Amino acid sequence: MSLTVEMERIHDVLCIRLSGELDHHTAEELREKASEAIERNHIRHLVLNLEQLTFMDSSGLGVILGRYKQIKQAGGEMAVCAISPAIQRLFDMSGLFKIIRLDPTEEFALQRLGVA
Repeated sequence: MSLTVEMERIHDVLCIRLSGELDHHTAEELREKASEAIERNHIRHLVLNLEQLTFMDSSGLGVILGRYKQIKQAGGEMAVCAISPAIQRLFDMSGLFKIIRLDPTEEFALQRLGVA
C-alpha cells in the first residue's frame, strides 16, 4: 500500500493529513513535500492528522521528528491528532509524546493554535 499526503495551509499553520502506510518506502516523499511546503509558505505551526494512517515504522517517526525540529526552529508548535491506538503505541514507545502534543481532533488542534 502507498501513502497519500494531503496538505492544507490555514494562515501560518500547515495541516498534513496522511492515509495509508508511512514506512521506509514512503518516508522520503513525505519529508520532501512537508519540508518544501513549510519553507515555501513560511509555516510556523504544523498539525499532523493521522486518522487514516494504517501503518508506520521508525522511518516515519524519523520524518515526524525532523519536521518537529524544523517547526521548532521557526518558533512554532507541532501537534499530532486523530491517532489510532497502534500508532499511538509507537509514539509512546519512542517518547515523541514528550515533545509533540497529542490532540483529539484536527479542529481542536487548530482552535488551540488560534486559527479555527
